[in-house]
Amino acid sequence: MAMRTSNPFLQIVLVLILGLNPLGKAWSQSSALKFPSLAAQYPWSEKDLIQPSDLATQLNKVLGKKPLIFNIGVVGNIKGAKSFGAASEAANLEAFKKELSSLPKDASFVYYCGCCPFEKCPNIRPAFSLVKSMGFTNAKLLNLTTNLKTDWIAKSYPLAKQ
Repeated sequence: MAMRTSNPFLQIVLVLILGLNPLGKAWSQSSALKFPSLAAQYPWSEKDLIQPSDLATQLNKVLGKKPLIFNIGVVGNIKGAKSFGAASEAANLEAFKKELSSLPKDASFVYYCGCCPFEKCPNIRPAFSLVKSMGFTNAKLLNLTTNLKTDWIAKSYPLAKQ
């Protein structure tokens, strides 16, 4: 079902009611990034994200350096991740900041929460803001749009041994 109107107000209403973008495609996170009113909900862009399958591929390689991974939530650890606890808590965010301060600005690392869907997560926005404010250029937020269980564990991607 495509929207066929040039009225911007009507387009916005249809987007909100029907969950469609102006091209009539199903709503997605990348579509949301194109609407300034939703920028606070999704302050990151596609270039700031890494897909779970891509990280899992890197972790499953027999040879080669494994990426630095930081757990900034209250979920289980992905294989090789260092946990800081919920980044929504000042002490945990400060510990994450201290860890990051020892890295060069071009360091490549991945960070994630996965406690709940991106739009509800209290931990990724403070961590994302911190990473950006510190000037990191190769940091990636793991794109766990639903949660760690659905987007990582259910796909049998590598977890830390318990």
